[in-house]
Amino acid sequence: MPSFLSSFRSKSRASVKSEKSAANLNSPYSNPSNANGNGSPIATNGSTTVSRRKSSSTLDSSAQGSATPPTSEDCSLQSRTLKNDTPPLPSSRPARPSINTPKRYSMNGLASAGTSGSQTSVNKSSLLAPRVLSVSEGSWVHQQVLLIFGQIGETHSKPLDGLVAVNHHQNRFPSTAWPVSDSYFKALVHLEPGWNCIRLDFTSPKISTSNTSIPAHASFLNVNYLPLTQSPPLQLAIILGSDSPGTYDATPDRAQREGNGLDLAIKKFRMSAYLWQAFTGEQMNRHGFGRRCFRFEDEWAPGTLSYQDWATGEFRTQAKIHIIRSKKTVAEIRDLEFAQQYEKATKKGDLFGIAAEAVKEYFSLKPGHKQYVSCLFLDTHWDPTVKTVRGHAALGGGDGSLQLAIFGSHVLHSYPSSIEEVWQAFGDCTRTDTAFIANDCNESGSSWEAANIGIGAHLHETGHLFGCPHQENGVMLRDYVRLNRTFTCREPYSTRTKSPGQRLVLPHDECGWHRLDTLRFRFHPCFRITIDKSINGDGSVQVWTVDENQGGVIATSTSGVAWIELFTEGDDVCHYWKEWPETNNVYPREVKLREAELRALLPKEKRQSRLKVEVFSAGGGKHGIEDFGQLANLKYSRVRIPDGRWGYRGSKLGYSQMQGSEPQEVILENTYIQTKLLVSIRVYHGFALDGIEFIYEDTTTQLFGKRGGKAGGSEFPLDTRRGELLTGFALRAGLWIDGIQILTSLGRKSEWFGNPNGGSGHTLLPPRGYTIGGISGSCAQWVDGFSIIITR
Repeated sequence: MPSFLSSFRSKSRASVKSEKSAANLNSPYSNPSNANGNGSPIATNGSTTVSRRKSSSTLDSSAQGSATPPTSEDCSLQSRTLKNDTPPLPSSRPARPSINTPKRYSMNGLASAGTSGSQTSVNKSSLLAPRVLSVSEGSWVHQQVLLIFGQIGETHSKPLDGLVAVNHHQNRFPSTAWPVSDSYFKALVHLEPGWNCIRLDFTSPKISTSNTSIPAHASFLNVNYLPLTQSPPLQLAIILGSDSPGTYDATPDRAQREGNGLDLAIKKFRMSAYLWQAFTGEQMNRHGFGRRCFRFEDEWAPGTLSYQDWATGEFRTQAKIHIIRSKKTVAEIRDLEFAQQYEKATKKGDLFGIAAEAVKEYFSLKPGHKQYVSCLFLDTHWDPTVKTVRGHAALGGGDGSLQLAIFGSHVLHSYPSSIEEVWQAFGDCTRTDTAFIANDCNESGSSWEAANIGIGAHLHETGHLFGCPHQENGVMLRDYVRLNRTFTCREPYSTRTKSPGQRLVLPHDECGWHRLDTLRFRFHPCFRITIDKSINGDGSVQVWTVDENQGGVIATSTSGVAWIELFTEGDDVCHYWKEWPETNNVYPREVKLREAELRALLPKEKRQSRLKVEVFSAGGGKHGIEDFGQLANLKYSRVRIPDGRWGYRGSKLGYSQMQGSEPQEVILENTYIQTKLLVSIRVYHGFALDGIEFIYEDTTTQLFGKRGGKAGGSEFPLDTRRGELLTGFALRAGLWIDGIQILTSLGRKSEWFGNPNGGSGHTLLPPRGYTIGGISGSCAQWVDGFSIIITR
């Protein structure tokens, strides 16, 4: 044993004696009835269950080739001798003053636990070997840093404190140590592409350890990391003023100890982003969607995820942080004040525009090149004289081509800068000194609470970037004030709640993404995994009103209908929703929405309320129905066809709000006159749709809209000899109808007439059992409202 370890061990023993014993505390899972069939505890979070059941992210081998997990012999070959100690923090990154560094890394037995061994050389009979509860053996994951939750011993055993050492695949990433609280632990595991054999060693001053190099209490976890390089990445960017010195707010003593420059800001922002990813991947798995998650754009650069790489300059693949210089000066950025506690704040939305301009120029965005970018303003500054944060805005959203989130750096000082520092950062009770740094919304009175606010609120804005609205709970409310609980099993004193914190934190105590957030992620292109089927056509949703005995209201989508959200009068967030099941990775293309069934989902006191419904497709599209009762009322949607049958107007595209807009409606004559044969369709168009004319065999025509745009229009003939019929339209629409494409029964499509890139895409195809009976909508200078009339 190296000589310097003996001094570490003596310090550890002395410090351990002064700690209060927790051995006589009962585990919350000590009741055997709380265990599942294989003895693993089960923790519920609403409808979420955490157990050792088979992970839903485990892929079928037929979908992934013939990859198989390593055997015991493979692990033996992969395992190499680790260093007998975990090195102290390098001088460039001193430890936080409130934490005893030697104790953290030298608890009795940790040295022997750091010694590598194969599965055949560990004590398999140990009842104290770490058991991972959140990730099944052989699981497939899609993120570089994986969050795991586990337990030491059985549920009926006395709770123990100690450390779990994570020894990474083939020792190609430094070993890390994580605290065990009342026999439970949470840890972050760095993964490499392919199969990873991870060894977990448990040590505690309360149990004896072997004097040999064989770990006394060790277990192995095999997981496969499959990067999703085919999905668009979430870009990470730091924005600086044109004259910025590249520093951020920190107290003088912290700035002296660890620095506050751009290099450390990059480390901290990168680590916080990996916490977003680890948190989201775990949440998606708990909601039954596998460990799908967004990815980052990677770079090959000196590694920062482990502080043990900082001194050696070890190169690794890691998330790239783009450094973007704005055209605005630091003074101009800080003048754009945004703080809820500062009533005199002006120009609140301008920072988002500044960020968007800088990002678009940096990435050279072109039409059709969509980017997802989460930004950190480094020049954010706490102004104690007016008690506001200057140069900060918490905003997220986008215009379709750029989805953007922005946040300030005023609590960056509290972030962990490496994996080893995560649990330390979330346990740091250093009080906020408002002479130098902000107490954001009076909720970051200590360092660990500031980390919650900064990392969590920035994740909240990134949720907006991905299309999430505010929710009734979870990250998209303000539940991120408990983000620390995801990564630690014990919570320190909270200045926010004036409480001593929670002694033991388990999965059901953590914050999370709302179910509706995870549904959005499930169908988002940034979360797509290899087993997802390609979306056929666009993700648009169409809604049709028919007789109640035929279904009432029918929603259709070529990509499938996934779920609906219900809003009663006065609701600003969704409280009630309905999902449709996925069958063989396919969602139903047509669903019936009966008003009585939807109102039955509401509490009795709200069933007579005005009902708003939003329908979401598996292709990421949605359709809003502002007043479902009015839509379901046949008085407003039904039209009489001359032969006595009823036709039904579908949901309208376009806003019909252009100056001079007038309603128009055409019932196609071939719908009710058997001798009429539609032979051709002529489209009038320029940069938008001007009109559409239906031409019959007897040379008569019917016009919807007007004859404008290109002289003579563009004609699309039907192959009547083969019985070709008009079956639908594809449209590009926003405020008006930008472009149109004709669809036929032979599977043919016309060229795009008008602007094929304007607005958003929609497909109008009648539901099963119906055909096109006419066109309804409105026209001003060009067509600004369009829907089809269907009939049986």
